[in-house]
Amino acid sequence: MSLDHLISRIHTEIPELLILENEPMSKHTSFRIGGPVRALVQPRSAEEVAAVCRLLRDAGVKPLILGNGTNLLVTDEPLNRVAVQFGERMSAIVPEGETSLRAECGVTLARLAGEAQRLGLAGLEFAHGIPGSLGGGVSMDAGAYGGELKDVVVSTRYLDEELQLRECVGEEHDFAYRHSRFSDTDCVILDSTVRLTPDDPDAIMERMMTLREKRRASQPLEMPSAGSTFKRPVGGYAAALIDQAGLKGYAIGGAQVSEKHGGFVINRGGATFDDVLRLIEHIRETVYRNSGITLETEVKIIRE
Repeated sequence: MSLDHLISRIHTEIPELLILENEPMSKHTSFRIGGPVRALVQPRSAEEVAAVCRLLRDAGVKPLILGNGTNLLVTDEPLNRVAVQFGERMSAIVPEGETSLRAECGVTLARLAGEAQRLGLAGLEFAHGIPGSLGGGVSMDAGAYGGELKDVVVSTRYLDEELQLRECVGEEHDFAYRHSRFSDTDCVILDSTVRLTPDDPDAIMERMMTLREKRRASQPLEMPSAGSTFKRPVGGYAAALIDQAGLKGYAIGGAQVSEKHGGFVINRGGATFDDVLRLIEHIRETVYRNSGITLETEVKIIRE
């Protein structure tokens, strides 16, 4: 079955599904880089997710699963794929009991942290400044300033490789640094439950504001980027190794190592996929020559 025929079939069988054809991926990534994807679909329920993924599977097409696009570097070339994006249409937050919240995968971590604060629930302050979605965050155990999702996530509903609805509880998540049981699998996260701690909303807000000021002072939040470009190596920090290699401010085309934080590669204007990719490789090679340490990218690279 051709992709055109498949998209037509999706239109027919799931008429309520929002489908954007030949959609520029640059609109959906924090790097603001990426060429057109053949179709980008935005489901609004677990049932629609399962239905579209089943149609894709039966046609032998592997979906490109997207959240808020904050950890992706996407090729400038056309992508002959179907992207399934989770965003506002799947971002409900529902209290469960006195101290837990169940949230759909498309909600941003920043919004989830804000809702927890409003309800007087502590534990997500670290996530207040993270722009990524909950689904992507759970998949990679997102964290900052000493906090990680593994500290608060207690259960996750997902579709397994056979598109069966499953639930993962507690240690079954297999959380580790930038890893979970969902990493590098075809499982599709639908929602997660976080267990938090009652606290004074004003005290929670004060901690959030303190972390926000730390971010503003140390990170290039005003520039397009995908956050930390590299994972933290054992026994050190990527930014320190990059600084020691004399790479702060180094640029290739429109891509540059941030002068504010060496761990960030930024789009200083007009950066291409190739600019960023070449810069990442130059950083890895230079840091290895300088320190003997091989940096591993945290950013996911998507190409045809």
